[in-house]
Amino acid sequence: MNRLPYVVITPVRNEAEYVGRTIESMAAQTLPPRQWVIVDDGSIDRTPEITEAASRDIAWVTVVRRPDRGFRKSGGGVVEAFYDGYAALQDSAWDFLVKLDGDLSFGPDYFEGCLASFADDSRLGIGGGMVCVIEDGRPQVESPGDPPFHVRGATKIYRRACWQQVHPLLPGPGWDTVDEVRANMQGWRTRTFREFPLVQHRATGAVDGAWANWFKNGLANYSTGYHPAFMFAKCMKRLWRTPRLVAAAALWAGFCSGYLRAQPHVADARTVRYLRQQQIRYLLLQSSIYRTRG
Repeated sequence: MNRLPYVVITPVRNEAEYVGRTIESMAAQTLPPRQWVIVDDGSIDRTPEITEAASRDIAWVTVVRRPDRGFRKSGGGVVEAFYDGYAALQDSAWDFLVKLDGDLSFGPDYFEGCLASFADDSRLGIGGGMVCVIEDGRPQVESPGDPPFHVRGATKIYRRACWQQVHPLLPGPGWDTVDEVRANMQGWRTRTFREFPLVQHRATGAVDGAWANWFKNGLANYSTGYHPAFMFAKCMKRLWRTPRLVAAAALWAGFCSGYLRAQPHVADARTVRYLRQQQIRYLLLQSSIYRTRG
């Protein structure tokens, strides 16, 4: 029996170029999961063939197939696929639940190291490794400006007691911020483990293109409930990010589009109020979830 039993759910869609590396990384883990559910979200490439082969070769791999909806459904699609995987979990004796993307590779001690970090901090509710991309042949942190409480949606590890308080995940863009805000609001800590890197072989948003990806992020920030003053400061900070002006302009356009559409916030009013309070505290240079806490 694993010292800290965990289960993994991986939604994939047309990941034939990358998912083999994730399978190799999982198979090499010094601390394997009790079950790994790979949810094929209507792939039309060789992804089903690759994942089915893994399920035949590795006893703890299960594959769930979903029909092709004909398009990528940003945010909501991955959450829907995740919950299909959640329903397919056959063993309820787990302490940690993992949402893992299918375009990652990582070292054989990745999960052993991450779970040791949870063992050292009983109030750590959500964690995950540092997501990197390969640039000029070397791994570089993909998003170095992320706040200290944020864990990338590509690799989320939930402690069971925390999961029960933040579940269900919201079916739309911004889900991977709302869960952390809810966790912190309940007194949990959330953080990225910088000492445990993963390589993401397809950069976030590569399918959509730079403008569409940043616009989507801005709309997700609106949906999550970001305070307009905080969002404006965030855009100003990204004015000179490559490609120049694109990130800031697209973020602001996406954020404002939520108001123009009169789109409701996906989070409940209490969560939005807490998030905005933390953002204003940050702007006023006060302690908040946006500053590393001792």
